[in-house]
Amino acid sequence: MASDRERAPLVEQVEELLAAGGPLPIVAAGDPVLRQGTEPYEGQLGPGLLARFVAALRTTMRAAPGVGLAAPQVGVALRIAVLEDPAPVPDEVRVARGRVPLPFRVLVNPSYEPVGPARAAFFEGCLSVPGWQAVVARHAEVRLRGEDEHGRALDEVVAGWPARIVQHETDHLDGVLYLDRAEPRSLSSHQAMAERWNQPTPEAAARELGFGLPG
Repeated sequence: MASDRERAPLVEQVEELLAAGGPLPIVAAGDPVLRQGTEPYEGQLGPGLLARFVAALRTTMRAAPGVGLAAPQVGVALRIAVLEDPAPVPDEVRVARGRVPLPFRVLVNPSYEPVGPARAAFFEGCLSVPGWQAVVARHAEVRLRGEDEHGRALDEVVAGWPARIVQHETDHLDGVLYLDRAEPRSLSSHQAMAERWNQPTPEAAARELGFGLPG
């Protein structure tokens, strides 16, 4: 458990963030907090403040809007992330990407490892890298371990788009941005995505922009 001396700066930081009310400011790429990794959550905030912080992360994620948000993205270097994806997509996208609804959940001290060799590549974006998307090949299935916000253990296999979200948000907690794993030639503005690459898979983009896909 964290000592009182270790708790104080984090408590003060989170209390100050929450004092403004509403969605929290999202940190953009270039801020060191996104690259320095996080410390394990060991009760530094206490149950009440943790609940308030989680609620603020949820509000911020939904307002952005996004399907996940990690604590470093609001400047807090703790190993906490929230996920939620209502998956309002056409059937062809759902089938191609394995994008199924992901109810709201909190990950505390999460880690993941691949289940099998299969990888899937799709365009991906990030609230901390606004205006851009790129193709990222990720594990098709992962084993997620960690805890929820109540300290209950998590140990489950996640597949499809939810697995992508788990990997993306857990990477944030390790100081990794999706761009670190992306195919550089695929980098596309939101305008290019809307005008050219809005298909269920990135095959056309790979062909025309000149990059490879797994398998």
